[in-house]
Amino acid sequence: MYINGHKIHYINFGSGEDVVLLHGWGASVSAFLFVAENLSEKYRVTALDFAGFGQSEEPSKPYGVPDYADDVLKLVEKLGIFKAVFVGHSFGGRVCLEIAARRPDIVSKLVLADSAGLKPKRGIKYHFRVTAHKILRKLGFKGLGGSSDYRNLPPTMRETFKSVVNYDQTYLLKDINCPTAIFWGDRDEETPLYMARKFEKEIADSKLFMLDGGHFSYADDPRKFLLILRAFIG
Repeated sequence: MYINGHKIHYINFGSGEDVVLLHGWGASVSAFLFVAENLSEKYRVTALDFAGFGQSEEPSKPYGVPDYADDVLKLVEKLGIFKAVFVGHSFGGRVCLEIAARRPDIVSKLVLADSAGLKPKRGIKYHFRVTAHKILRKLGFKGLGGSSDYRNLPPTMRETFKSVVNYDQTYLLKDINCPTAIFWGDRDEETPLYMARKFEKEIADSKLFMLDGGHFSYADDPRKFLLILRAFIG
């Protein structure tokens, strides 16, 4: 299906209440496939590849989180989904936050799994690296080049990456009023536990559930995740 000028790949199966699954950065629908298959026994499940990932085309211009949210909203509208449970992992959680805050009419419940979206606490090592990079650029050198995630991206997606990681969504949390389940890995180093605590504190109707795992805790501890998720949705 074409959304905003580019092809978006999605899967859609099962019947019943709608559940929309949004994957993390660098992933695709396959990351949530076992969840989709499990939930499809009772619900209609939709999962998509974000623009620039999986089988979806890159956007024609650099994207930000609001642009990705707009893609999702247009897709679900075309699929006739008017109310759904939105489930997002990491970057997908960012998009879920955007949708839940700006379009509460379409979100019945929200599920965040090791979600990004908050400004990280930066240590001395980070600030030293940023300063060194700026000095090298001023001296005419290439600089430190950024993370491997950044270096491996084509130009449009590099600008998209910068826009996404620098977007602090803390200001949106007060506007999220739907029931929210927050799942977090007890060994998550990419989005540390203090972020989960912040989400639970700032989102009014939310509850934190700890899982045995890292940043992909829903896949590391699938039995517990699915058990709680199905109870939460039902």
